[in-house]
Amino acid sequence: MKKLWGGRFTKTAEEWVDEFGASIPFDQELVEEDIEGSIAHVTMLGKCGILPSEDAEKIRAGLLALLEKAKQGKLEFSVAYEDIHLNIEKTLIDEIGPVGGKLHTGRSRNDQVATDMHLYLRKRVHEIIELIRELQQVLVEKAEAHVETLIPGYTHLQRAQPVSFAHHLLAYFWMLERDRERFTESLKRINKSPLGAGALAGTTFPIDRQYTADLLGFDSIYENSIDAVSDRDFILEFLSNSSLLMMHLSRFCEELILWSSQEFQFIEIDDAFATGSSIMPQKKNPDMAELIRGKTGRVYGNLVGLLTVMKGTPLAYNKDMQEDKEGMFDTVKTVTGSLKIFAGMIATMGVRTEVMKKAVKQDFSNATELADYLAKKGVPFREAHEIVGKLVLTCIEKGIFLADLPLSEYKRASALFEEDIYEVLDPYTAVNRRNSAGGTGFAEVRKAIKKAKKTMNTP
Repeated sequence: MKKLWGGRFTKTAEEWVDEFGASIPFDQELVEEDIEGSIAHVTMLGKCGILPSEDAEKIRAGLLALLEKAKQGKLEFSVAYEDIHLNIEKTLIDEIGPVGGKLHTGRSRNDQVATDMHLYLRKRVHEIIELIRELQQVLVEKAEAHVETLIPGYTHLQRAQPVSFAHHLLAYFWMLERDRERFTESLKRINKSPLGAGALAGTTFPIDRQYTADLLGFDSIYENSIDAVSDRDFILEFLSNSSLLMMHLSRFCEELILWSSQEFQFIEIDDAFATGSSIMPQKKNPDMAELIRGKTGRVYGNLVGLLTVMKGTPLAYNKDMQEDKEGMFDTVKTVTGSLKIFAGMIATMGVRTEVMKKAVKQDFSNATELADYLAKKGVPFREAHEIVGKLVLTCIEKGIFLADLPLSEYKRASALFEEDIYEVLDPYTAVNRRNSAGGTGFAEVRKAIKKAKKTMNTP
């Protein structure tokens, strides 16, 4: 089959070679963006008098018809035409005749594909930002219902200090807020137009790059034609931001998996987000949380893969850069799917408040309260720390907890201990008193919820 670029060649590749080099099996994902970019390009060609107005209008009408077919899934693609660009051009020529071949005037596939990906990522990043907001909303709603629900806080996966469950949930809200900010900031780099840069050196035709940028809703154009066609930083930035987001979701998944286990029993994941065992009838597995945790590695791989592709490519375009798309498409699918699943999983999650309450009363996570109690009475904190450590050891040896220790034992450790020590040891009191800025005290958590709501209403 004759190639659209075949004039220079005396023989054609075998079919299996064409299949290896073709990108149409995956870059057909860009079909709408490719046509949208072409519509802007031909509109500019007509405006600038580079094409006769009747030719430009005929091509534009043909492209609009193809765009409608694309949206309905009625376009067919062939490996013989390599990529989405040549497939669309061939289909256009078949539809409107040889005049369709004028579409490529003043343009290269190099600036064309870059434009497609900028358009594609702009749409998808906006979608991801909205999905992050939806998950944040779910977290705030769940937090609002559990301000005074206590849960053990952990460091090193060991009981540390009791905290408000809402406070714990809001930690993820602020992680997601940083993710949202990163994606929003990245739009500055995504929303630049490479169209008109040509293969690498621009074109001799009197094109108007700013006009096509305006038609496509770009904020600005690339200032250097070589940079325009060789830049994949905007994709790498997207993959990096996605990796951070997935890392945050994965950490949360790890906690959900632990909390839903028989050992913790803090939460119950809704049946819609769990599966059973083919052999063990009693099992309820947190599969969706595990899948998100697992898919995080897939997103990391896409980032490392493209970094590796780009590290040795000289300017400007190289065929290696065809490898920029599949990881990008896969990451978009993975991130959007993970965010949707996560929002549903948190919204329907059951919280076992009594189990959590019992947990914070059967550990030594209130030990810091004792040290603070003594420090406030003038005991150097390091000395207070040692006194309380010995009291904890005494409890361990007796098989009891600090609240069970008689006042006489406390007095023996320090004459500064009074009857009010038992109130201080109460987990509810311990949490409620921690009202330093950003702390887990109930008043501070309610402030945080209010601030989170205000943040969500800020563009």
